[in-house]
Amino acid sequence: MLVVQKFGGTSVGDLDRIQNVANRVKKSVDAGDQVVVVVSAMSGETNKLIDYAHYYSKTPSVREMDLLLSSGERVTSALLAIALQEMGIASVAMSGRQAGITTDGIHTKARIEMIDPEPILRQTRNGSVVVVAGFQGITQEGDVTTLGRGGSDLTAVAIAGAIKADLCEIFTDVDGVYTTDPRIEPLAKKLEKISYDEMLELASLGAKVLQNRSVEMAKKLNVKLVTRNSFNENEGTLIVNEEEIMEQPIVSGIALDKNQARVTLRGVTDRPGIAAEIFGALAAANINVDMIVQNVGDSGKTNLGFTVPKTELIAAQKAIEGFKKDFDSVDFDNNIAKVSIVGVGMKSHSGVAAKAFTSLSNENINILMIGTSEIKISVVVHEKYSELAVRSLHAAYELDK
Repeated sequence: MLVVQKFGGTSVGDLDRIQNVANRVKKSVDAGDQVVVVVSAMSGETNKLIDYAHYYSKTPSVREMDLLLSSGERVTSALLAIALQEMGIASVAMSGRQAGITTDGIHTKARIEMIDPEPILRQTRNGSVVVVAGFQGITQEGDVTTLGRGGSDLTAVAIAGAIKADLCEIFTDVDGVYTTDPRIEPLAKKLEKISYDEMLELASLGAKVLQNRSVEMAKKLNVKLVTRNSFNENEGTLIVNEEEIMEQPIVSGIALDKNQARVTLRGVTDRPGIAAEIFGALAAANINVDMIVQNVGDSGKTNLGFTVPKTELIAAQKAIEGFKKDFDSVDFDNNIAKVSIVGVGMKSHSGVAAKAFTSLSNENINILMIGTSEIKISVVVHEKYSELAVRSLHAAYELDK
């Protein structure tokens, strides 16, 4: 069986943990599998490199930051390959470039354009374990790029699709996908299976088990995906097509995202095209706008509110400076959080939203914004009430049973 195994930062957090990963890879090799490993940087390494850069500049060049940050994963890949070689296992470490990963040129959050499978397959055919540095690639022009936080998941799934792997295992420090974060709600349960669409929603809404772009790619490439704990032998959570889940629950999970900030433009000139201009400027600055609420215009004025990641709030402030003549005032609030209910069963059941709003009302939690999709309901609340909101909704939908 051809298997891709990805190990995150906590799984390779120090030399002993890298040895633990090597032992785990050896078990797969001994079982007869051909193994490709994708690794993240050792835990804390990326933040340390960012701090180094900020010692010299508050706004370092994104090109140089990509070159700097990509080194963390290369260190891990080389160390793991050395550890495997000492155990008598043929192994070769590869950077993103050496693994044939080509991306676009958007530094710090590049997208994979193609992967040449031959460099990796050439080594697996020779009986070697290939250890790929995740999170990175190279442009057509030869510049090193990174794929954004959590990009090693994306690397693993993309490689699995390119080499037509039988399975892609994502190893983390948790046993799988839970109904919500067990640190917030100890009664949370691990899910045996979840659909691509549900996992995609949960990942994009703050669940940190898998990176949302990796789930999207897994669905697109039909990659069989399992998320498991690298520190035990417990069965993980299988991410599959919706049709493969016999009984689809109404609600599968509750996600919390505290990396949210709200921008409210008051007294916006209510004319055709103003929203397109504002959000066009945000898009041009590569700012990820999430929820949007616009009031019905009155006396030629309207209010427009939207959310962005906290990390992009300063960039959003700069992007809307050019529209000062088009609104009366602007408020910025980074003390908010987004709580989301996800479940494919919502498609065929009524009253899901009503139950959520009643549950929050019973806890005197005020809803600031609401957003929905076919399988999701998201609410923005004050951050200090966000964990209470998660526990309340988890109980309301009886996810602990």
